[in-house]
Amino acid sequence: VQLVESGGGVVQPGGSLRLSCAASGFSFSNEEMRWYRQAPGKEREWVAAINSDGSGHGYADSVKGRFTVSRDNAKNTVYMQMNSLKLEDTAVYYCHWLRLASNSDYWGQGTQVTVSS
Repeated sequence: VQLVESGGGVVQPGGSLRLSCAASGFSFSNEEMRWYRQAPGKEREWVAAINSDGSGHGYADSVKGRFTVSRDNAKNTVYMQMNSLKLEDTAVYYCHWLRLASNSDYWGQGTQVTVSS
C-alpha cells in the first residue's frame, strides 16, 4: 500500500491550495478515504472523509464550507480543495486509509501546508 500526498505549500490567508493523494496497492475504488492534519505541538486530527464512489462526504467543523474533498477512481487519487485558508490551517496534511478487515491504518508521508502573511 502506498499513499503519496502532494500539493502543499506556502499561501497567504484567504488563499487556496489543492492537495492530492495518489493511492496504490489496494482496491481504491471500493474504499472510503480520509484526510487528517497535524499542527505543530498538537495531536493529529481528522479533517475530511469521502466514501468509495464520492457521493458522500464529511468534514470537521473547523473546515466545513471551506474545504472540499473529491476523488477520481480512474486515477486512484483523492483530492482536497482548500479555500479561504486561515493561519490555523497550518499543518502537515495526511491521506489515510483504514483496512477494515484487519483494522490497519495506512498513512501517506504528509504534505506541509503553511498559511502565513
